[in-house]
Amino acid sequence: MQYFELDLKIEPEYSEILVAELAEIGFDSFLDSPDGIVAYVTEDLFDDRAIKNLLENYASRTPLSYSIKAIEKQNWNKEWESAFSPIEVSDKIYVRATFHEPAPATFPYEIIITPKMSFGTGHHETTSQVLELQMDIDHKGKSVLDVGTGTGILAILASKLGAEKIHAFDIDEWSVENTIENISLNNTPEITVNQGTIADQKIEQYDILIANINRNILLDEIPQYVKFMKNGASLLLSGFYEHDVPEIESKCNEQGLKKLKQISKNNWAAVVFIRE
Repeated sequence: MQYFELDLKIEPEYSEILVAELAEIGFDSFLDSPDGIVAYVTEDLFDDRAIKNLLENYASRTPLSYSIKAIEKQNWNKEWESAFSPIEVSDKIYVRATFHEPAPATFPYEIIITPKMSFGTGHHETTSQVLELQMDIDHKGKSVLDVGTGTGILAILASKLGAEKIHAFDIDEWSVENTIENISLNNTPEITVNQGTIADQKIEQYDILIANINRNILLDEIPQYVKFMKNGASLLLSGFYEHDVPEIESKCNEQGLKKLKQISKNNWAAVVFIRE
């Protein structure tokens, strides 16, 4: 089947939200580019008018330019494999795809991901920073809730760190399917996953809650997250810039959450809170 390639040049702060929006109109694979994102949609789902309407809406908010061309699926697969390289986090976590060689023996944790989107592979600063923060938290025997799981990468690391009960969910069907695939690849069957939002989840108490989404969703949902947290539970948040941290922290403080740690990379931030 033929694919259409959308090469979109846009400011980085809009990349993640546009990945989500493009997924809603049929795009199923994404790559980061130096100037924005490259997105792919199969011929049967290609809707030129829907794409133009979406991008015209964003053109009123930020400068952007784009081009669309048809490519063969075989060529897309080769491009995807050549563009996706393994990553290393804190010299302890090695994230790779199935077509890469196994992790060097020096890495105690290996995660295999078949990504269907640009975020959730560990390449984006928000994901790699949450992986780094997870290494500082005792997961052994703990329960974990992964909000907006994407590829399932954070839930998979939680399993490898010894968590016994892990539930992940995402609003997007293609993310849930991808997470299920990656759970199998990493032999982590203790992870359960379903499609939905935080409002759709059965309220249970967890030791660790992880949400790598975006600023606006986090500000709206943090009061709901607290309902799922035990006393003393950790909350790992990312998906926002450093200048957003005061507003995120204020919202958490309102809910009885105290900031324990913050790290940043390329202006992206990740923060750990605790429920006192």
